Amino acid sequence: MTNFTSEIRRDLLAHIPKTREGAAAALAGLLATGASLTDGGFEIVSENERVAEYFLRLAELFGARPEVREAMRDPKRKRDKLVIFCGGEDAERILHVTRTLHERLFEDGEAALAYLRAALIGGGSCTLPHDGASTGYHLECVFFTEARAEEFCELLSGFELFGKVVRRGDTFVAYVKSREAISDVLSVLGAGSALRKLDAVSAAREQSNNENRIQNCMAGNADKAAIASAAQTLALQKLREAGVLSTLPEGLREAARVRLEHPTLSLSELAQLLGVSKGGLNHRMRKLMQIYGEICQ
Repeated sequence: MTNFTSEIRRDLLAHIPKTREGAAAALAGLLATGASLTDGGFEIVSENERVAEYFLRLAELFGARPEVREAMRDPKRKRDKLVIFCGGEDAERILHVTRTLHERLFEDGEAALAYLRAALIGGGSCTLPHDGASTGYHLECVFFTEARAEEFCELLSGFELFGKVVRRGDTFVAYVKSREAISDVLSVLGAGSALRKLDAVSAAREQSNNENRIQNCMAGNADKAAIASAAQTLALQKLREAGVLSTLPEGLREAARVRLEHPTLSLSELAQLLGVSKGGLNHRMRKLMQIYGEICQ
């Protein structure tokens, strides 16, 4: 659900780091997920103008002024992608700041949050289950190196959030599954609007699941009732052929008669025809099946 990913990104972009350390952490998160090294520097490619503005704003805090070089056309998604280049001393300055930052992330909670948010902004996506699907809650962040993906999960664990890493082609994916785990991540990172949408989707899905369970239960009960009715009809036919029905008390004979005349009706419907309670008729049917078991089996 790309719209949900966009909603998460929108929430996270609202958290501008308040300290220089936080800004450096956010830059590190963006570089780990969205940057590629080039001759003389690095470039970031994004189809989201707000992400590009976010990066430029962070870079300016360190005296760097990256440039938007070109807009690439993405033929698959039919959207333009912005290519932002940072080179020379500006690139060296930013790369130095971010490369020397990682060990300190585990000592600074605000910087850690800034890194996690920026990494998801740069390389994150989230999918929610489609209608009828049994699974589908999945939040992930794609990194260029295994070390950065593992680091992402270690930073999550500092907030009692737990992810896993899997290799996908030439990239490494840190991910969490289940609605509860994703909800916890969004809550810690301050993605309030996305969290509310997740809760709404989850509530609607739970209601749908409950309705399906009720329908399945009703269908299962209907199947059981049909099987019981068929078994009763067959047993009563055998008792009639053996001349046993005519020797039984009137109440049992009447119960046998309506079942044989109406083999597809439910026990409740048969009880209404006889003017007795369902429990009373059920008792008579059990007695008839007991007699069948004793005489004909």
